[in-house]
Amino acid sequence: MTVLIEATELARRIDRGEEIVLLDVRWKLGDPHGRDHYRAGHLPGAVFVDLDTELAAHGAPTDGRHPLPEPEALQAAARRWGLRAGGTVVAYDADGGLAAARAWWLLRWAGLADVVLLDGGLPAWAAAGFGLETGEVTPEPGDVALGSGLLPTLDVGDVLAAGRSGVLLDARAAERYRGEVEPVDPHAGHIPGAVSAPTGENLAADGRFLPAEVLRRRFAELGVTDDVPVAVYCGSGVTAAHQIAALRIAGFDATLYPGSWSQWSNHEDLPRATGAS
Repeated sequence: MTVLIEATELARRIDRGEEIVLLDVRWKLGDPHGRDHYRAGHLPGAVFVDLDTELAAHGAPTDGRHPLPEPEALQAAARRWGLRAGGTVVAYDADGGLAAARAWWLLRWAGLADVVLLDGGLPAWAAAGFGLETGEVTPEPGDVALGSGLLPTLDVGDVLAAGRSGVLLDARAAERYRGEVEPVDPHAGHIPGAVSAPTGENLAADGRFLPAEVLRRRFAELGVTDDVPVAVYCGSGVTAAHQIAALRIAGFDATLYPGSWSQWSNHEDLPRATGAS
């Protein structure tokens, strides 16, 4: 499974006239202005993707903040973005892929094989000397057919068992894992048995993913091996997808718990832990 594409390679493929759809997934917790950032400057031809409304459904708090969208809704959104069978999809943002990985994972979950992340995102594209354009892009509607369930997931009832039989990684910042702060969800802490593995540690200072061998050592130190099932959660199933991308780069497969802490902490009957373990 190829995960990344470099800016120079992407530019070469665009220049060759290959069929490529660029998805701009600018989103950050606490910053509702992703579309404005997109309009101010994006890769030429890129389509804005609204994570909150197109890459997630909406339900009760006990479902979590970003439940997986219904397949029909995701397919309709993908067709609005201009997706067709046979092309390449490149997702990016301006923050090391922390939001764009949600689109990468979700489209693979829906059955698309040729989906990659732009390593380093918009800053890497600009640093390589390539230009941006402003305003909105409205593509011709696509005809892609999407399914669901092509990548594994856990529901709330599976999570504790997953932690007991394998490794359960918590991709949030370490202080949220420890329960020292909780800016969004009703309770602080983490799922008992989970291991702290902040997503930001997948990235170098320039926002690109660390080399595969470095990531493999990182995850091995957290208890990940080729023979142990691995599951990942975060706050609402967004940055956990980034962790799954990093694990794949390192040569490991992992399962997403989409509901994540936003779902878990809204169930008063579920156990919670605080501290460093």
